[in-house]
Amino acid sequence: MDKVVDLYLNQVSTRKKWKSFLETKGIHDFSDREIDVIDHTLGLIDDEGNLVATGSIAGNVLKYIAVSNDEVIAGARFNKIVSSLQQYLFSNQIFHCFVFTKAKYSSSFKHLGFKELALSEQAAFLEYGDPNIEDYLNNLPQVHDQKNKKVAAVVMNANPFTLGHRYLVEKASNENDLVYVFVVKEDLSLFSTAERMKLVKEGTQDLSNVEVVSGEEYMVSSATFPAYFLKSAAELIDVQTTIDAKVFKNFVAPKLNIKSRYLGEEPFSRTTNSYNKKLQEILSPEVKVIIIPRLREKDKIVNATEVRKYIKTGSLDKIEAFLPKTTYDFIKNNLLELQDRIKKGTNVNGN
Repeated sequence: MDKVVDLYLNQVSTRKKWKSFLETKGIHDFSDREIDVIDHTLGLIDDEGNLVATGSIAGNVLKYIAVSNDEVIAGARFNKIVSSLQQYLFSNQIFHCFVFTKAKYSSSFKHLGFKELALSEQAAFLEYGDPNIEDYLNNLPQVHDQKNKKVAAVVMNANPFTLGHRYLVEKASNENDLVYVFVVKEDLSLFSTAERMKLVKEGTQDLSNVEVVSGEEYMVSSATFPAYFLKSAAELIDVQTTIDAKVFKNFVAPKLNIKSRYLGEEPFSRTTNSYNKKLQEILSPEVKVIIIPRLREKDKIVNATEVRKYIKTGSLDKIEAFLPKTTYDFIKNNLLELQDRIKKGTNVNGN
């Protein structure tokens, strides 16, 4: 009878055996991005001592799930490894989890009670437990008679919140009865999730029809989206964007009566430009995608990446014109802490 065991990947022999098993299942991405976030790994060992199934946990995300090809008992082994991962989470008081997996495995997870949130040709995104997406949406602030209001959304990382972000939100605010600003939840940025939420709220507090809320795990971030089963970085961007857009279109927009989503034009980033095009393709016509030209200040596009680079060098005089006073004051008061994060390896490039 198969036995569930803990696999400690810091042990060279265990990691080698685990990696070899996954490679036989077509999984070849063992990058630091994927491995370093793993909290725990389980395996199934058969009577002969062979590894016949495995799965890992990163936060509340299941990943690196693979099962031997024996058709007779593969289903039972899949059920056992997933159930064991869930029991591990339950023992740690985590009662809600997610899985990103190949599209063909979605039905297997649904048989175990997972709810499919989005499906693309390559991948599926599912959740299990409570609080779920319905609970998340029910807890968001709403206004009276919202189904008859003109409602829009903006999704942003805001790392940090600049006058460019403010311009986008203000444009949406002027053209709609209610605007949701969803702040992506991830702590891989220079500014933490809590800090970014604080700066967006402070930078928009005068806009009475704007609600700043956390995107939680439903605005898919690079922090939670595993790429280990995908073939390339380009495929990751495409799949992540597709999943993100479908969750928004299928659940978020209908519940909140969101009819438009505002995006900032992206003349320099190929990745963000691809993201914008994919959103237009998937969200339309139910949700109109409105792309706003970037705000310019003294012939320079207001850009959060540039702001972070000047934080690194301490050149605050060069960023003041790009920022709301609330953001500038926060950076000024916390400059040494922010620079220390950069010295410790936090990336100032990207989003």
